Parts: sequence; C-alpha cells; structure tokens
Amino acid sequence: MVKQGNFKKRLGYLTFAIVLDAFANSLMINSNMGSAVWTASAVNISHLLHSTYGTTLFVYAVIVTVVNQFLLGKFDGHIFLSNLLFSLPFSYLVGFFSMILDPFQLNALPIVLRLSVDVLGLIGVSVGTSIYQRCNLIQHPNDELAYLLRFKYLHGSAGWGQLFSYTPPVIIMIICYFITGHILSVGIGTVLAMFFQGIVIGYSDKIVLPSLKHHYSF
Repeated sequence: MVKQGNFKKRLGYLTFAIVLDAFANSLMINSNMGSAVWTASAVNISHLLHSTYGTTLFVYAVIVTVVNQFLLGKFDGHIFLSNLLFSLPFSYLVGFFSMILDPFQLNALPIVLRLSVDVLGLIGVSVGTSIYQRCNLIQHPNDELAYLLRFKYLHGSAGWGQLFSYTPPVIIMIICYFITGHILSVGIGTVLAMFFQGIVIGYSDKIVLPSLKHHYSF
C-alpha cells in the first residue's frame, strides 16, 4: 500500500512534469524549428481540419488510448482512464502556453537562438516524460505507447521504444503532406526528437529525481 506522504510527493512531481512537458512542447512549436514528433503531427492535422491545437491533441490522444489497449492484449481500466485523465489538461495546456508565447515572437529570433530554444524544449519534454512515467500515477497515451513498446516488446530500451512509437505520427504527417502539399512544424527539432528523445529520457531516468523508479508489470 502506497503511503499517503509518498503519494502526495509523487502527485506534486506529476503536476510539475505535466506543466513542464506542455510548456516545453510549446517552446518547440513557437520556435518553428521543428516540434516533437507527435506534436508536429497534431499541428499538421489541426491545419488540415482547421481545428485548435488543444482539441486536435485531445482527439489524437483518445485514439492512441484505444490502440494501447490492443497492445496490452486486455482491457486495463486504470490505464485507459489514466491516459484520458492526463490528456485533457495536457492538450489544452500546450495550446495555452503557445498562445502565451506568441507575443515573444520566438520564430523571429536569429536561427542559432531559435535552435537553442528548440533544443531546450526537447530536453524539457524528455525530462517531463521521464518524471511522470516514474511517478506511476497517470501518463499521456503517446508516452504510454512508447512505454509499452519499451518494456513489453523491446527489453527496456527507451531509445527504441520511442523510435518505434513514432511510426503512426510520421505516417500521418506524410498523408497530410500529400493532401495539402506542405508540411508544418517539422524541422531539425523533429529529427532530433525522433532519434534522441528516447535517449534523453533514459538518461533523465538516472539523473533527474533518481529516487523515482519505474513500475511496470506486463
């Protein structure tokens, strides 16, 4: 049984991680140097369907939540509900922070500064993901997908788990490109996220709040 004090501490870490992850995603969007892979995919869908970022991210999350249940091979009510519970505030926080950052015109900064902001955002996304995965309370369905692949199918490799989980959003971005003729929010930051986000998550597991440990049973 989890002690109440420990639960409160992990809940505090979880709240911090959600805010950090959402803000870091917004930094990547507003720098216009390439967003994290799932976010970039959502930006393109949002543009195609003329919907808001927040709503697009949330609907996306619901679909991935269902896919996760198939990967589990059984219905897990806790994971299903926790994925949805995480997605709602996170999705709209990304949209909120993007709106707050708009007046700063990060996309008008010199390219070296834009790239620095983008990389900082990627690190923030990775650290936030590492923290809330180890809080073992709730997590985003996109990260649940990478988590399931990592521990159930890929022998605990954070890098490979993250990379394989990017297959659906990459396919969707390709489809959006063929429909619209252009692609948005994809750049060097997206490439860095695709190949290095999982690695940064793995390192964060060891050096950021190392007292938090992964809990998994598949």
